[in-house]
Amino acid sequence: MTILEAIFQAIIQGLTEFLPVSSSGHLSLFQHFTGNDGEGALMFSAILHLGTLVAVFVAFWDTIKALIIEFFRLCADIFRGKFSFKEMNGERNMIFMIILSTAMLLPFFIFKGFFESFAEDSSILAEGICFLYTAFILIMSDKCVKGTKNPEDITVKNAATVGIFQGIALLPGVSRSGSTISSGLFCGFSRETAVRYSFILGIPAILGGCVLEVGDAVKEGMTFEISYLIGFVVAAIVGIMAIKMVSWLVKSDKFKYFGYYTAVLGVVVITIAIIEIVIGHPLTIN
Repeated sequence: MTILEAIFQAIIQGLTEFLPVSSSGHLSLFQHFTGNDGEGALMFSAILHLGTLVAVFVAFWDTIKALIIEFFRLCADIFRGKFSFKEMNGERNMIFMIILSTAMLLPFFIFKGFFESFAEDSSILAEGICFLYTAFILIMSDKCVKGTKNPEDITVKNAATVGIFQGIALLPGVSRSGSTISSGLFCGFSRETAVRYSFILGIPAILGGCVLEVGDAVKEGMTFEISYLIGFVVAAIVGIMAIKMVSWLVKSDKFKYFGYYTAVLGVVVITIAIIEIVIGHPLTIN
């Protein structure tokens, strides 16, 4: 992988991670058409995700700091026997709900190899179908009646629902942010709560997945390349710039436009995949 290719993929990751269009799907397409697929591509994708986590911490640091402080207060209350489920503020309730949503990923990790196979195979048919699924949930969520639930109003059922949608988003072409924000809207979250919950929830999910990916790659003898470090830095910088779009998502009802985009992209990708099946080889850019 050249440094230029690493930078280009990092820009794609930084831009698409925060928009509901599936960063993994776009990276999979880029790797497919340039021939940079396989285990090395999977590890590089994990490193790029780590880069964008930096942007999440920068954009939502006030919320993250409040949750960290509340976590230690929670531990102190439990230790002193003063904890009560009936008396929880928004931050404390959000901590429990994020833990529950994250726990919903465990059954999906049993099929980790199955999900990864779609990103590593030579066909992009699955990515095209997943883009259409993303388009469907985005368009449907945009039609929802605006919810009013704040962090303190999130229920166990809501958290489980968002967690299941996040698990499905392990498939390349299914947007994690689009899935979790849409499911939050389906559950009656306010726009701001849905976006904030989605990105905070992504921290343990993405971090845990990346650790597993990098660990597997190291066990197989893969070495670190300078292009990985460059990709990490570029993804972080571009992600910090792109995070400003999150506030735009909060204030406006624009999900349907991302739905239209992923719908068109899905149709195009499926068409190309069928052509590749007919001609017997992938269409790559040399």
